[in-house]
Amino acid sequence: MAHTTAPATSSVPAPSPSESPRLDLDAYLARIGWSGRREASAETLRSVHRAHIQGIPFENVQPVLGSAPSLALDDLQAKLVRSRRGGYCFEHNTLFAAVLEALGFGVTRLAARVRVGAQGAVRPRTHMLLLVDVPDESRQYLADVGFGSIGGLLEAIPLTAGSEVHDGGRTHRLVREPHQGLEDLWVLQAFQEGAWFDQYAFTREPFEPSDYEVINWHVATNPRSPFQHTLYAQRTTPDGHLALAGHVLVITRADGTCEKRELTDPAELRRVLDSDFGIELPETARLEF
Repeated sequence: MAHTTAPATSSVPAPSPSESPRLDLDAYLARIGWSGRREASAETLRSVHRAHIQGIPFENVQPVLGSAPSLALDDLQAKLVRSRRGGYCFEHNTLFAAVLEALGFGVTRLAARVRVGAQGAVRPRTHMLLLVDVPDESRQYLADVGFGSIGGLLEAIPLTAGSEVHDGGRTHRLVREPHQGLEDLWVLQAFQEGAWFDQYAFTREPFEPSDYEVINWHVATNPRSPFQHTLYAQRTTPDGHLALAGHVLVITRADGTCEKRELTDPAELRRVLDSDFGIELPETARLEF
């Protein structure tokens, strides 16, 4: 049997959380317009989460154009931070996890089954979300900056069953459901139009980057995936929420009133994405209309 020698202990101190060798935290915080105190607190978690939601749009342009987006951190920063672009859940939450870790939070990456629009069907786990540990707090928080729906979280919320949470203009709760697995099954619900609606269900089983590479490829390239053939864009602002599905634009204002209209041609679609959603399409991009 071969013998190995243990490596010598290094006397070089480990970098502080804010000294991530790859993440440009300054550029990210400038992109979302956040200038608070860089400390790993519940208040920082909530405020950075909200600033991300309002600062970087949700979109699936790349899958519609025929390819799966890269989840490499350098590519995510080039697209979501340094360009007027957005992404979908794997892109947003992969980037956000790196940001939280750079700020000193503990992060566990999870996967959920989306229930919005499922009509009782059991979907595969195709949504990425995060479980966050805040130093000196015993409770964990659910964070998710990549759910392309008005029922998504605006701010991170405590992982506590049954408690109604008002997260900056939206109302959510987490409930537990019985199931056959070893882990508790949690369901995120949003209060809309006087009733509770399931958004997605998840367990606390950790997922690895390689898991998301597979799921990301499936969601982006499977002909049966809606993300492969229908353009979606979402943007949350202090005044309301914008949602684009195909050619249909829905504007939901802060008072709950809605306006719906259908876009008429590719030129209008490009203008709306640019001016209303903050999404600048590549010049060569040709979206079917």
